[in-house]
Amino acid sequence: MSDATRCGHIALIGAPNAGKSTLLNRLVGTKLAIVTPKVQTTRARLLGIAVVGSAQLIFVDTPGIFAPKRRLDRAMVKAAWSGAEEADRIVLLVDASRGVDADTRCIVDGLKSAGRQALLALNQIDKVKRETLLPLAQTLDAEGIFDRIFMLSALLGDGVEDLKNYLAGVVPEGPWLFPAEEMTDAPQRLLAAEITREQIFLQLHQELPYASTVETESWEEFADGSVKISQIIHVVRDSQKAIVVGKGGQQVKRIGERARAELEKLLERRVHLFLRVKVSEGWEDDRERYEAMRLDFES
Repeated sequence: MSDATRCGHIALIGAPNAGKSTLLNRLVGTKLAIVTPKVQTTRARLLGIAVVGSAQLIFVDTPGIFAPKRRLDRAMVKAAWSGAEEADRIVLLVDASRGVDADTRCIVDGLKSAGRQALLALNQIDKVKRETLLPLAQTLDAEGIFDRIFMLSALLGDGVEDLKNYLAGVVPEGPWLFPAEEMTDAPQRLLAAEITREQIFLQLHQELPYASTVETESWEEFADGSVKISQIIHVVRDSQKAIVVGKGGQQVKRIGERARAELEKLLERRVHLFLRVKVSEGWEDDRERYEAMRLDFES
């Protein structure tokens, strides 16, 4: 590594379900952030770290920015804007198939009022015709806050390397902040809890996922390299617990099996995963839960 190293924080911001977590995973080259078709899946800021030549890129995957209603919503939106405020560069991800919706309009206005420039990444270009895509790019370019526009598909990977290589050349010169092999600053306990929460979102199609959270209760390493992970799925009502557990415990068993398979890919070792479901009324107002998610309780 030469002396002329570069290093910078890049905030990935956008409306809920714009594809930020999918893009983060593509940029880093491994699955760190959970991805589901539901909006507001991401709750906390997550760092993903990539190296391009002599540059270390520290990507900040933020929750989607939307009009908050609850304490948790406010904490998520604050985390997203804080990630943008502290970043050296900002990438605004816009789902090209949705265009400029109300949430994206709010984000553009917020960047303007803060006097921040950004890069624009139009996502899901594989789903949009050229005659729709170019006017959308021109409309957003006219806002006057975008240094450059990238067109990409985070899911397919098209255009992602162009964005990554560009960022490697524009982040500030300076020493790397993390070891070369490190891909995230998130504790393994948090990543494991997020993997299980992803399966709750994917397996349960009611509103229940938004009323639940996952806590890694214990983590035990064994001599053979395997790990025993015990987690609690918190819900707010008995009726929700019944849904998560399922008839004869089949639903929670299915969630556990699929989460364990994902965890074994992430950790590259055998995982023994144990889940229990607990009714925790008002967990959304529990300071400890916010600390575990690395969110500001006082938002």
